[in-house]
Amino acid sequence: MYLARTPSIARALYGSRLWRVDGADRSVCLTFDDGPIPEVTPWVLDQLRAYNAQATFFCIGKNIEAHPGIFADVKAAGHTIGNHTWDHCNGRHTPTAEYMASVVRCQALTGTELFRPPYGRLTREQAGALAADFRIVMWSVLSGDFDVRIDAERCTRNVLKHTEPGSIVVFHDSVKAWPRLRDTLPKVLEHFAALGYAFKGL
Repeated sequence: MYLARTPSIARALYGSRLWRVDGADRSVCLTFDDGPIPEVTPWVLDQLRAYNAQATFFCIGKNIEAHPGIFADVKAAGHTIGNHTWDHCNGRHTPTAEYMASVVRCQALTGTELFRPPYGRLTREQAGALAADFRIVMWSVLSGDFDVRIDAERCTRNVLKHTEPGSIVVFHDSVKAWPRLRDTLPKVLEHFAALGYAFKGL
């Protein structure tokens, strides 16, 4: 169960986490989780380049290790890098020491101040341990591209309906998300570019 738009109660309960940005300049932040993946990430970079769009990539450490060239391409294009743990562990099902070890191992490759918890799940203890070194980044709009139960049309609608200036939007540059992402991302970029939006990294 997930909501395409994050409810205000969540932002109020976890106010120290980043849920949206200042959209006074009519900008939005597109974010991509789980890469780099050779079947998807280079295509995402091409789509972003076509619109002079900057984005933030929350990378999994083991995927960086497996595909260092693609990771280098993401950085060379000027996109922002975030830590998404070494192995996409679920905070609520992982002891804090093990969880932090996964974060630290990924951090050796990312060297970033931004962290997004896989599945958006953290314990209070883990959040406290992360707070000293990271800005914990959540989201205001969840595309649902990871959801095999929906089609690309629904995914696109999730984003177009709920995105506004300052939104942080989640996509995934993963094989699982690809059937929806390949149709949704070009439409999202075209739609908001036509409305005069800028796409910025965090």
